[in-house]
Amino acid sequence: MRILVINPNTTASMTAKIGKVAASVASAGTEIISVNPGDGPPSIEGYFDEVFAIPGIIAEMNKAAAVDAYVIACFDDTGLDAARCAAEAPVIGIGEAAFHLASLVAGKFSVVTTLARSVPAIEHNLAKYGLASRCAKVRSSEVAVLDLELPGSDASCRISDEIARAISEDRAEAIVLGCAGMADLASSLSQEHGVPVLDGVACAVALAESLFRVGLRTSKVGGYAAPRGKRFSGIYESLSPAGAAEAVVSPNGPGLTN
Repeated sequence: MRILVINPNTTASMTAKIGKVAASVASAGTEIISVNPGDGPPSIEGYFDEVFAIPGIIAEMNKAAAVDAYVIACFDDTGLDAARCAAEAPVIGIGEAAFHLASLVAGKFSVVTTLARSVPAIEHNLAKYGLASRCAKVRSSEVAVLDLELPGSDASCRISDEIARAISEDRAEAIVLGCAGMADLASSLSQEHGVPVLDGVACAVALAESLFRVGLRTSKVGGYAAPRGKRFSGIYESLSPAGAAEAVVSPNGPGLTN
């Protein structure tokens, strides 16, 4: 199978790291294609950044050759619902994937993310996915996302210190790393602290392979139905949904006529 792994930010070094981790856990017959948009924020830290990252996700999906699944490699699951509308193949967010797998190996888990501004979005997603009761706490290590790419940064030490606090204070039985840029740290941190430490990239690849193996695809009934054809204006014209050439905006309002 072929999995398109999309890093929604524009930092190529992070994309390379994400792709390496994804390939390391993929089955022998799975091809990993890792990409990032050319336009958008260099990191996604909170609600404001994620808005400007979503068009790039859809653009990368549109550019790609046929694939069997997609992975959105931002822990906030940036644009996940929109991406599911755009595809019939499974689309997995690394946050949702990590939460579900953590709930299978521990009674309670804590999330260790980057900056405090990311905590509300993660808490919102936990509630949305029905897993808030399984999460002891969402913790910030106060590490900026791009610091994870800096040689000599103390980011991994600060993340490790926060994990130690989560185990001691939250009684966490497993730790979910709350950023795709932490993907390469999971194994060493698990050995250091003696609990499962989950990276969402690896979890998402495993789930994507599982859905493909059992033949499950994204439902096109209800909220994930394909977008209706319409012509977008300005800089988003190239992202207009299929059928837009035949769609004309009615002078009486936003309804479409042929």
